[in-house]
Amino acid sequence: MSVIDYYFYCASPFTYLGHNKICDLAERHKVLLNYKPVNLKALWDISGAVPPGQRPPVRQRLRLIELQRLAAWRELPIKTTPKYFPVDPALADKVVIALSQDGHDPRYFMAKVLAGVWANDDDIADEAVLASYLSQVGLDPGPPLADAKTEAVAAIREQNSREAIAADAVGVPTYVFNGEPFWGQDRIELLEQALVTGRQPYRPA
Repeated sequence: MSVIDYYFYCASPFTYLGHNKICDLAERHKVLLNYKPVNLKALWDISGAVPPGQRPPVRQRLRLIELQRLAAWRELPIKTTPKYFPVDPALADKVVIALSQDGHDPRYFMAKVLAGVWANDDDIADEAVLASYLSQVGLDPGPPLADAKTEAVAAIREQNSREAIAADAVGVPTYVFNGEPFWGQDRIELLEQALVTGRQPYRPA
């Protein structure tokens, strides 16, 4: 079975905009999707990126236009300046890891988290909010929330970050297939083309 490593951060609008699409692609092509939440700052420290509020005004304005344009393309609602943003997604990220480690599919929990920030003005740093999401998707909130607070799960997130950097993931979401990184939800169609054609992965010249 083919594998796609899915590097993301639960507060990323671009992860939100691509989440359903990449999950549908994996299901359609019977590909294993490895959910790998990362510490985005660690990636940015290597790639030279900075948080949106520290970017030049022209880039901040373009980002807001881009979010609206991409949301319309993906047919998703979006609040470009949500109530709880910036927000710390570390606990939500770690719940995803805990779910995966316990054999659960985190797809629908993640969808709740991402829409929580970018469509519903929820505070995803609030444990009670995450517990509600887990219940809504039919999961017992207790075990994954407890596991998410362990050092073992925190270590997996940091290892994911190191692996993302090694794979040349300069931001999120990045999907890595056959060692080739596809950065951004607008690269999903190109990833599907690579899957369908079976072409050799591209490498730096």
